[in-house]
Amino acid sequence: MNSYNLVFTTERSHRHQETALEAAPEFLKITMLQAPDKETLMAHLQHADYLISERVGTIDEEIIQAAPQLKLILRLGSLTYDIDVEAARRAGVSVTYWPVGPVIRVAEHVILQMLALSKKMCEAEAIALEASSEWGESKRTDEDTFAYNWSAREGVDGLWQKTIGILGFGEIGVEMARRLQNWGVTLLYNKRRRLPTTLEEELNLTYVDVDDLFASSDFVANLLPYFPETDQWLDKRFFDMMKPGACLVSSGSGSVINEQDLADAVRSGKVGGAALDTFEWEPLQPQNPLIHLAKTGYNILLTPHIAAGSLSASARERARYYTNIINHIENKPLYNQIA
Repeated sequence: MNSYNLVFTTERSHRHQETALEAAPEFLKITMLQAPDKETLMAHLQHADYLISERVGTIDEEIIQAAPQLKLILRLGSLTYDIDVEAARRAGVSVTYWPVGPVIRVAEHVILQMLALSKKMCEAEAIALEASSEWGESKRTDEDTFAYNWSAREGVDGLWQKTIGILGFGEIGVEMARRLQNWGVTLLYNKRRRLPTTLEEELNLTYVDVDDLFASSDFVANLLPYFPETDQWLDKRFFDMMKPGACLVSSGSGSVINEQDLADAVRSGKVGGAALDTFEWEPLQPQNPLIHLAKTGYNILLTPHIAAGSLSASARERARYYTNIINHIENKPLYNQIA
């Protein structure tokens, strides 16, 4: 098979770049660019046959015109608002997007975290598994015989009519918002670069500053990536802003959260619960203050960094990134084509 030049742009770290490169077919000569400026991108596109843009990155008419050999633009992720689709059509360049499986699985996991805390699932499961006689005589159930909430749990609720604040709103936040559209919730969000108004309306989102997000939300979902400026950023100051009894869930970078401050806020009752899938130190260390709380009955759910799915599932998904490029080369139908 002939070789083809592919430019791959991403904001993700070197480790993620390496896994994407490892999954690529050998006939693609890949130039990986991390958050390139416009001039750098245009210079590398002069001889490019294909362009993969991961999650975000403006692709305007000037950029498209700088790539005379370009055949297809592939957006990894589901957001295409920053691609000039009409300019691509005029240039005869196909545009497709590819929803990212691990992103969708993380979004599902964050919703699971919120549901688990709202239902006090860890505490409830422990009571059920204990099967203690202290709750009274056990009777065989029928239509009229049952023991609803036999342990008299208080504060068991759900997500309906709650306010959910999504911090670090990217592709995961988008997939969360799409899945929560008919749940009767209010969605707030904050990100470095605000979304277009049309997309906010489509997803029923309200943009707020960080302080308002913490003060107004019943559930705060942390999806922040790690940067030096976000290291241990979510600390006592933010937890003190939260509504009494509000919960924090996190599948963003572990080191963004000051775990001791979070444990103190949960222990005091200021924060009603916490669910974390990522941690400052991984695998988890036994001295992590959240472990003791989880073991002593607080509303804590800790999972071992599994939100994106198994390693084998992620590897299969990375190989699929290149499906539309392969299909284009082989003159087969393209998936999720918008131009």
